[in-house]
Amino acid sequence: MSYTGNEQKPVSSDHNLTDHQRPATVQDSLQDRICYRFTDPTLLVRALTHPSYVNEHPEDEIGDNQRLEFLGDAVLDFVAGAWVYRHYPDFDEGRMTRLRASLVRTETLAQLASQVGIGQSLRLGHGEEEAGGRERDANLCDAFEALAGALYLDGGLKIVEAFVEPLIEPVAKRTLAAEADVDAKSRLQEWSQAEFGLTPRYRIVGESGPDHAKIFVAEVLLGKQVAGQGSGRSKQVAEQAAAQTAWDLHDVRATAHIDGAGKQ
Repeated sequence: MSYTGNEQKPVSSDHNLTDHQRPATVQDSLQDRICYRFTDPTLLVRALTHPSYVNEHPEDEIGDNQRLEFLGDAVLDFVAGAWVYRHYPDFDEGRMTRLRASLVRTETLAQLASQVGIGQSLRLGHGEEEAGGRERDANLCDAFEALAGALYLDGGLKIVEAFVEPLIEPVAKRTLAAEADVDAKSRLQEWSQAEFGLTPRYRIVGESGPDHAKIFVAEVLLGKQVAGQGSGRSKQVAEQAAAQTAWDLHDVRATAHIDGAGKQ
């Protein structure tokens, strides 16, 4: 298996297919794109089945992707961690942990899912489909994790590594080049205290998903102004993502005053 992620075969008229046609056609196309044919195709179908589809089709015997998502989450953590360990021998534990976290965070996995065309292969309920579920980060991330779990069960760890590693390598390079792996909360606090005499405050404004795979949404405030928002699998990761968003907003960094508060 030799997946590079550089090419994506188009899948025509997917949205004109019925639910019974979609698995045989669109999921075959996904297997072409990831350069792997499942020995047990039902694993792939389950990995791409959102809970909303099962809710609307109780007769379906495949089941949803939540258990595979649970497994894939652990597999991806290991694969990404082992890859970082091998490729960056000079990194200490803290830096390896931050880089791994950036590789498996929700937004990153959703982008990788889009890159290989997972969204168009999802089995969704009608309501979720109408609500834009094929482009929703949480759905794409969950399905990517479930796909990793399915690949692990069907082909073993080497198959997952062959699929995932070529995808995460350019992400790691971009992350390091942008210094996005640096502790965003510490960097934002140092800057905001120097510029405004303000210490960032964080609050959790939302959470979704089952208990084993909750997604938290955090906001960071400078004074009374919301400076950034982010999401993640834990409150700490969500706060880091919010801090990174605030740091990336050039208009916020260039602002001389926030709510009338300058340097104290």
